[in-house]
Amino acid sequence: MSATSPVARHPHFSALHLSRRVTAGVTGGVAGGLVFGMLMAVTGMLPMVASMVGSDTALAGFGIHMVISVLVGLGLTVPFAGLLSSYGKGTLVGLGYGALWWVLGPLVIMPMILGMPLFMVDMMAGMSLLGHLAYGVILALVAVRVLKGQA
Repeated sequence: MSATSPVARHPHFSALHLSRRVTAGVTGGVAGGLVFGMLMAVTGMLPMVASMVGSDTALAGFGIHMVISVLVGLGLTVPFAGLLSSYGKGTLVGLGYGALWWVLGPLVIMPMILGMPLFMVDMMAGMSLLGHLAYGVILALVAVRVLKGQA
């Protein structure tokens, strides 16, 4: 019987592969977060993000948004890198992941933190959906590139 577990020997769980998954999540999260952050700045959403931690400045909101962007990026690439095998699949996965986080973030988690009603869909939520979809696609496409070793 080998001293090394089958999981540890499996190529998908190697330290190098995990390192590439983390790099893909951070890089994709930053890229998508920057683009989405610009949309949030233009539409005035950043102070609301800042209000989750008791601030009202756009700069604080942008910082919080970028931290969340990286964490959400890691949430895709570390466990689900196998779904990001091509740019076509990455686009579809990114759209789905962005839509999922649109529901979880601004429709559920943020309102819960701020004591607001859940699932409020208005014009601002529509803009947020566009931002989340763009974020998801950019995250996934950058991640595909990193995972393929092209970045």
